[in-house]
Amino acid sequence: MPETIPAAVLFDMDGTLVDTEHLWWQAAAELAAELDLTLTDADLPEVLGRAVEHTAAHLHRTSNTSRPEAELVDRLNDSFTAKVAADVVPRPGALALLTELRDAAVPTALVSASPRRVVDLVLDTLGTHWFTTTLAAEDTPATKPDPAPYLAAAARLGLDPATCVAVEDTPTGVASAHAAGCAVLAVPSTVPIPATDRVTLLDSLEHADLPLLARLVA
Repeated sequence: MPETIPAAVLFDMDGTLVDTEHLWWQAAAELAAELDLTLTDADLPEVLGRAVEHTAAHLHRTSNTSRPEAELVDRLNDSFTAKVAADVVPRPGALALLTELRDAAVPTALVSASPRRVVDLVLDTLGTHWFTTTLAAEDTPATKPDPAPYLAAAARLGLDPATCVAVEDTPTGVASAHAAGCAVLAVPSTVPIPATDRVTLLDSLEHADLPLLARLVA
């Protein structure tokens, strides 16, 4: 075991631990089609890694629909929840990394911008035992890219965010973790992420292990 290890590892969920980003995109694309819109790569920053309210507002604004924005939020939530319930698949390397952290007694947190009902649905499959604490979109006054979720996760664990590593897959999530002061391991799922100070890139969690995470906070 490395002499210095992270005080905790804080994981994003969608696209990082489980392969659900494509399901969220499908839910948004299907609703967009109902509104006579076709989503393109230009819409990626408004959909992937974003809270449901943000994506609903984007669709409402670009379609000029008369349907209430709250209705779009509900439709997205219902559609995404149904898709997740039918198809939750861990990302390559995710369970192996969680096992290594558990065996080393490193605290972990799940830090998601998804609603609690989606988080709990994923945890039913992935397992709640992997995480010391979990946060969903409703648990903080602001969600990603605001730093609030990662600040709250560190606070729940009684830790300085600077001693923690966050694991993310989108620029939105990286911005949140970076602003909170965490070291960041980024494994892009769909949208490219630039390497910057305290942001380390991998192409898969299969290449992540405790020694690597230790170097990020050393």
